[in-house]
Amino acid sequence: MGADRARAVAGPAEPSRRGRRAPPHRRGDGRLPAGRDPRRARQPPDGLTTLDTTWAAAATAVVLIAVPPAWSVTRHVVTLVHEAGHAAVAVLTGRRLNGIRLHTDTSGLTVSSGKPRGLGMIATAAAGYLAPAALGLASVGLVESGRTAWALYAGLVTLALMLVFIRNWFGLVVVALSAAAVSLLVWRAPERVQDFAALTFAWFLLVAAPRTAIELWPHRRRVRTRTSDADVLARLTVLPAPIWNILFILLTGAALAAAVWLVGPP
Repeated sequence: MGADRARAVAGPAEPSRRGRRAPPHRRGDGRLPAGRDPRRARQPPDGLTTLDTTWAAAATAVVLIAVPPAWSVTRHVVTLVHEAGHAAVAVLTGRRLNGIRLHTDTSGLTVSSGKPRGLGMIATAAAGYLAPAALGLASVGLVESGRTAWALYAGLVTLALMLVFIRNWFGLVVVALSAAAVSLLVWRAPERVQDFAALTFAWFLLVAAPRTAIELWPHRRRVRTRTSDADVLARLTVLPAPIWNILFILLTGAALAAAVWLVGPP
């Protein structure tokens, strides 16, 4: 049995016939690419260009992370995604998922059964800190390509599956509230609100992922119990825990840089 612990350290509006919206014109100059049907182009909200909206969402995400009272709450979302990453990779690598716990101190625990060593266990342990960055980058890509609905439905399905494996009351509350929020966006919110919310969530994860990876460094020095993901990986591989911690920081930072490149300068 393997236990993966993380102290993190958390109807679409008019889809087209193919289940996607027309991509936005990102530069806001009023011109559409050749062959684009102007009737299907999304209109930027409140006179802002789509690029303005993207960076406004990024600024909102930074506030949610930089303001301590907000971060004390929103960090639970990072933990949720962190543990979902452990759980998803455990299942994909053939391990048996036993349960997920989310704690009030923003730590979490994912327990899976299978071989105690090997690539499956390594991938499962590594997935936690990388999951928020990967999900954030994927979400930015989906929204930028006009597939906001896909991102929202994928999130809703993931949360529904997590409900089955949550093993404590606080975790159940966090997942249920998150599912309720996404459901409201899917079935009640107008298209522009869906886009802004999805982008804010994506940038929140992209910025929060490096922060939690950086915070792991002093946390490991303060806490003598070596139960972090980096320490688990150190026991499974030849690389020491500090190297894994640095890899988490570099990879999550690279995902943030890739998202900035994808969107373009403000």
